[in-house]
Amino acid sequence: MIGYFSAEQIRAAEEATGDLLERGVLMGRAAHAVADVVAAELRTRNGGCYGRCVGVLAGAGDNGGDALHAAAMLRRRGVHVEAILLGGERTHAAGLKSFRRAGGRVVETFSAGLDLVIDGIVGLSGRGPLRPAAAALVESLTVPVVSVDLPSGVDADTGQVNAPAVRAAVTVTFGAFRIAHVLAAPQCGRTVLADIGITAHEPTLRQLTDDEVARLWPLPGPTDDKYSQGVVGIVAGSARYPGAGVLCSGAAVSATSGMVRYAGAAGPQVLSHYPEVIATEEPEDAGKVQAWVVGPGAGTEDAGLRRLRHVLDTDVPVLIDADGLTLLAQHRELVVGRSAPTLLTPHAGEFARLTGAEVGADRVGAVRGLAAELGVTVLLKGRATLIASPDGDVLVNDAQSSWAASAGAGDVLSGIAGSLLAAGIAAPLAAAAAARVHARAAITASAGSMSNTTGAAPIGASALVRAVSPTLRTLLVERTRDAGPTGWEDDKR
Repeated sequence: MIGYFSAEQIRAAEEATGDLLERGVLMGRAAHAVADVVAAELRTRNGGCYGRCVGVLAGAGDNGGDALHAAAMLRRRGVHVEAILLGGERTHAAGLKSFRRAGGRVVETFSAGLDLVIDGIVGLSGRGPLRPAAAALVESLTVPVVSVDLPSGVDADTGQVNAPAVRAAVTVTFGAFRIAHVLAAPQCGRTVLADIGITAHEPTLRQLTDDEVARLWPLPGPTDDKYSQGVVGIVAGSARYPGAGVLCSGAAVSATSGMVRYAGAAGPQVLSHYPEVIATEEPEDAGKVQAWVVGPGAGTEDAGLRRLRHVLDTDVPVLIDADGLTLLAQHRELVVGRSAPTLLTPHAGEFARLTGAEVGADRVGAVRGLAAELGVTVLLKGRATLIASPDGDVLVNDAQSSWAASAGAGDVLSGIAGSLLAAGIAAPLAAAAAARVHARAAITASAGSMSNTTGAAPIGASALVRAVSPTLRTLLVERTRDAGPTGWEDDKR
């Protein structure tokens, strides 16, 4: 998995290098990495480096030192470099000396015709808003920015973006990713990880790779039938919101569930779209399932509460979303002490109803706290979706776009995750894998790609459901290519 680390963990990793840190070797390597990225950006954007002009915003401390050393290296490649020293007397002495020796100019304001700026204002230690002088300069920038370690104004551990903050085209970081690189990914732009010789251990957040999701995904083997692949029950939709039942059931079908059993008032609409679904009005009549999804559009009246109680009284995994979460906020005792896995999938407003407080800046701490308090797995939706286990482990998924910010998209996520729960996947991994496929499907539906959204367009949840199967085909192609002569991977189910 991809790991993301706290500022304290990164500092510990740097200190563990001993002499490399003390002699400035780490700073030299970091500066080289920054200079190489800036040079590459100049070639891509301007056709070359020689004669181009780069500005440096240099704060106090090592980030400013990295930026000044990098500018000195660029000067030796024929780049005009000038720096505004925001650190005053605390400007990194060795970095400033190197900058001046190479021919760099210290200025009060940048020259006209600047091609790019290196942001070295603050790094891991930065907390809260930028100081007025730095904030004014950041607001005035009109050229691409390459940030050292983190965009200034972004909190390293929470990803909170304090306005104004640098919005980088590229962020160059060292040794390991910081938490903010995933929680504030849009602010960081493209993140380049440079190896400077440090090793961090036990990440605070982890993200599944596409390969890991593909190998986790349940595929039918030679001895499987519709029952052994996982039967998921869907309690969603109502006379008022039948679409929620259609979307949730359709997503479960598309996610390769062996069988989908629907219970609710939207049975006719569900069957008109997905005749393979088995529909009843009440979950008591649905038959045996391996997991339940309850809540999307299901209503918050007495009937909705009765159905929620019924599924939570079973001994199978249960995913609770939407109206189910609204009911749960009033009856939290329904999940406390439950022996079977329970997965909650709130957005920020539903999270606030469950806890009585806004999520706040520390999303990781908030989701971890609710999971521990209720003894459940919690998926907190967002551009960066967080999944916390009761034991404190937290997974993350960067959607890489916001195309899924659409009505009904959460119903689709619930159906995908529910099918994985029914197949026997542990709740945290089911949630993380579902979030990954959901995000990729949104990009597929918008006609974009994971690396380029040019030409993409907004989508509705129906298009998102239709994109689930094509997305899975793309994701699974390498896995099936590596499989045995029968095409199955029995040992990996």
